[in-house]
Amino acid sequence: MNKSTRFLTQAGVIAAIYVVFTLPFASFGTDFMQVRISEALTILPFFTPAAIPGLTIGCLLSNIFISKFGMVDIVFGTLATLIAAYLSYGLRKKKGLVPIPPIIVNALIVGTLIYFGTFGSLEFNTTLLSFMAWLGLGQLIACYGIGFPLLLVLEKYKNKIFR
Repeated sequence: MNKSTRFLTQAGVIAAIYVVFTLPFASFGTDFMQVRISEALTILPFFTPAAIPGLTIGCLLSNIFISKFGMVDIVFGTLATLIAAYLSYGLRKKKGLVPIPPIIVNALIVGTLIYFGTFGSLEFNTTLLSFMAWLGLGQLIACYGIGFPLLLVLEKYKNKIFR
C-alpha cells in the first residue's frame, strides 16, 4: 500500500471510530460538563499524522449530528479539534504531554462557545472561567483517564497498526 493510500485509510478509519464513540454517548459529551469518550482518541497524533484530519473530520461529522449550538459549534468545535490534534502531533516526542493540547484548546474554545451559547438561558450565574474549567475537567478525564492508557497499550502494537 502506498503512503497516500495508507494516510487516507488511516484518517478515514480514525474519523469513523471517532463518530462511533461519540454518537452513542452524546448525552455525556454535549453539555456544561462534558466527557466525550471519543476525545480519548486525541492521543492518536502520537502515532500518525493521519490522525489530524481523521480526528477533525470525525469531530465535524459528530458535531453535525449532536451539536446543541448549531453552526457555531460545528465550525469552532471542529476548529478546536484541528488545532489540538496539530499541537498534539507536535508533542509526539514527549509522550506524557500529548493529551495536553486537547484539554487546553477545548477548554478555551468550546468553554467559551458554550458559555456564550447558554449564558442567557441559565438559571444561575456563572463565569466564563468556570465553563472553561468544567470543559477542561471533562477533557482531562477523557484524555488522561482513557486516552493516555490507550496510548500506552497502542504503543506496544504501533508497528502492526500504524505502519
